[in-house]
Amino acid sequence: MQNFILFQYFRKMKKDIRQITLPELQEFLKTQGEKPFRATQILDWLWKKSAKSFEEMTNISVNLKNLLQEHFTFGVVTIHTKQVSQDGTIKVGFRLADGNLVEGVLIPADDRMTACVSSQVGCSLTCKFCATGYMTRKRNLLPAEIYDQVVLIDELAKTHYNVPLTNIVYMGMGEPLLNYANVLKSVELITSPEGLNMSYKRITVSTAGVAKMIMKLGEDKVKFNLALSLHAANDTKRNEIMPINETNTLENLADALKFYYQETKNPVTYEYIVFENVNDTQQDAQELYQFTKNIPCKVNIIEYNPIQEADYKNTSEENLYHFQRYLEKRNVNVHVRRSRGKDIDAACGQLAIKEKV
Repeated sequence: MQNFILFQYFRKMKKDIRQITLPELQEFLKTQGEKPFRATQILDWLWKKSAKSFEEMTNISVNLKNLLQEHFTFGVVTIHTKQVSQDGTIKVGFRLADGNLVEGVLIPADDRMTACVSSQVGCSLTCKFCATGYMTRKRNLLPAEIYDQVVLIDELAKTHYNVPLTNIVYMGMGEPLLNYANVLKSVELITSPEGLNMSYKRITVSTAGVAKMIMKLGEDKVKFNLALSLHAANDTKRNEIMPINETNTLENLADALKFYYQETKNPVTYEYIVFENVNDTQQDAQELYQFTKNIPCKVNIIEYNPIQEADYKNTSEENLYHFQRYLEKRNVNVHVRRSRGKDIDAACGQLAIKEKV
């Protein structure tokens, strides 16, 4: 009876095969008179070998391929556009199976090759300095759609630089912690020996600050790195540039981060853009220093990348120097990160779909 019900389900609902679990696929194959071990072969093609169609599965019979084609879809992500910056950064427009577009970036450096991937189509947050924040959120990305971005950027890294990816940052379009389950599943696939077998320590998930989901990261004892886009350690200023702070105050974030560190023992990275006449004074540096004392951390001071929708400016080099020195004198682990790919709108905060889908 159970097998019949399952067969009816698959007959009526044509689902993306990469949303099917191993036990579900095994049970489906049994209902079709196929050997359950074929499920492992199929999943090996889907993830480890990153097949883009059923036809690529060379050790699967034609009859089984036809069966899969009849009952499942195969919603792969493809490269829609590609731009190469003067500094070697590559921005990619990805076309999803439903026609939506997202962007990702390959960031080459001497010691690493990093993929920056998106987690949502658009974004529901409205950070004033971020181009994606001026879009609307259409939907969350599925685990396979995030996985495909990594696979395709890895192929670009090998093609252009003859070097595979070493790092992945969830810092593209969208708020990863508002797509929590799919993001964690994508990390699981990327780090699995049956997937890309990458180390958790090479993966960083960045959030604008969703306190309750940071708590959940702690509860789930995640192994990847966490970065918080802070940009102000003063509620009034942070409310202005990041409206999410109105419901996720610095006090709430500090409590969530303490719990996260308590459960994972993972230091946190704070990302801080120093805007001219906004958050670049010694008092701002002092407030940031006080916030960093909550847990072990490092601070990345990030260069602002202008967007058409906002009129923020980078602070002066002199102000930046004094800001950095204030933190260094107090033994804060601080680094200044210069922009990459600014000439093709691929730098931090510049990702946005400018064409009509």
